Amino acid sequence: MREDHGIATLIDLHDQILDQGGGYWIKFEAWRVEVSDGIPHGIRYSLTLHEPYGKRILGYDNAHAVKPPKKFKFAGQRLAYDHKHRHVSDKGVPYEFQDAQQLLVDFFAEVDRVLQEARKP
Repeated sequence: MREDHGIATLIDLHDQILDQGGGYWIKFEAWRVEVSDGIPHGIRYSLTLHEPYGKRILGYDNAHAVKPPKKFKFAGQRLAYDHKHRHVSDKGVPYEFQDAQQLLVDFFAEVDRVLQEARKP
């Protein structure tokens, strides 16, 4: 596996909160862990966007496994640990982790989309 230089950036963001204006904010959590089947990249992370009252409205994390979509019904399927929560009540859908830099790019693109939608009159 190639070295992921974006992991240092992700770890530097640990415990940071970024104001997004209008009461919206982003919280970062990221730290190194032992490499395992569930976390082959060796980083535990949670990137979340919150609405003005504090409720998470978007999240990318690997805190728990999520089941693959039901359209893939076959034995031996791997549970995804990397996943995203697309809205408040979303239990999570698999996210294909490529590297930490791409994770940040994907997360911020989704933040922009969600905030644009939330701020529509």
